[in-house]
Amino acid sequence: MNPTFYTVQAKDAPAEMADVRNLLATYDLELDDQIEAFVVCRREGRLVACAGLDHATIKCVAVAQDVRGESLSLKLGTEVVNLAAAKGRFHLFLYSAPRNMPFFRGWGFYPLVEVPQQVVLMENSPTAIETYCDRLREQRRPGNAIGGIVLNANPFTLGHRYLVEQAARACDWLHVFVVKEDASLFSYEDRFALVAAGVKDIDNVVLHPGSDYIISRATFPAYFLKDQAIVDRSWTAIDLLLFREYIAPALGITHRFVGTEPFDAVTRAYNADMQRWLHGVASAAPSITVVEIERLSIDGAPISASRVRSLWTQHELASIKALVPATTWQFLANRDPPVTGSPEHRSLEPTSREVEHS
Repeated sequence: MNPTFYTVQAKDAPAEMADVRNLLATYDLELDDQIEAFVVCRREGRLVACAGLDHATIKCVAVAQDVRGESLSLKLGTEVVNLAAAKGRFHLFLYSAPRNMPFFRGWGFYPLVEVPQQVVLMENSPTAIETYCDRLREQRRPGNAIGGIVLNANPFTLGHRYLVEQAARACDWLHVFVVKEDASLFSYEDRFALVAAGVKDIDNVVLHPGSDYIISRATFPAYFLKDQAIVDRSWTAIDLLLFREYIAPALGITHRFVGTEPFDAVTRAYNADMQRWLHGVASAAPSITVVEIERLSIDGAPISASRVRSLWTQHELASIKALVPATTWQFLANRDPPVTGSPEHRSLEPTSREVEHS
């Protein structure tokens, strides 16, 4: 009997998802709860293959052992890529254990960076990353000290402003990137606009639109990396290797600036890992000097975006005013905070997977 392929919306088909979960478990994989839809394949009623789609990332791919080596695996790849195309998503990524890289090469995916024995990031184009780097090279500036900062800026605070000011003073030019993925309370468009307004008077800053090559921890998959510490370290390594091997060489970045992290342990570990992945490990790309700048404090308390979000939901605009630039304060004063219990409000909780890059 010929195999049957079809699409399942993850939230609407609990029985189908139970079968998907069982197939994944057979190969020591977990179901990623961020997946919107699965392409599944059944043969004689039995689920034999699945592949999930989370925005532009393919996740949770499994093929039963007894049907591997058949055209079914290639068909699965074609079907999930077609599903993404139907949603208008043509530039795709996937994360896999390195041992599975040959399988996904057969799907037309190419490796970008790899954390040995842990994870490899692949994309479905042999040229997309170079095209992106070509666009970055158009923004290259001359100088001996060229800095880089990556911000989530959820929202942009006086702490972020201070970090940018200090870094700009230490450099000939400073390149600032805003995390693109919408996994934060405020949208990417709003965050980018707030950063742009907050740094527009600093002459040697080049502000860059977000890109798919700066990875948010909130969207980094964990379904094949069971230990949370390994997940965190792997996300850090992938994000920093992309920066070192592609972004920094394109712009001639020699220094990466980051604020100290007194609150969040994961972000603090990320800062520490910068030394390893940007400077310590062997790489064909030049090493990058990591500069950690003491976070700005007011009345003895370090400024944090999470504190601003908390005050905002409590309608304490007067307290916010001392922590943010005027442009951010005006933005917040003209918006209503999320309703308690809503998905937006839950993103304020300490359990949020969002992590400030700086």
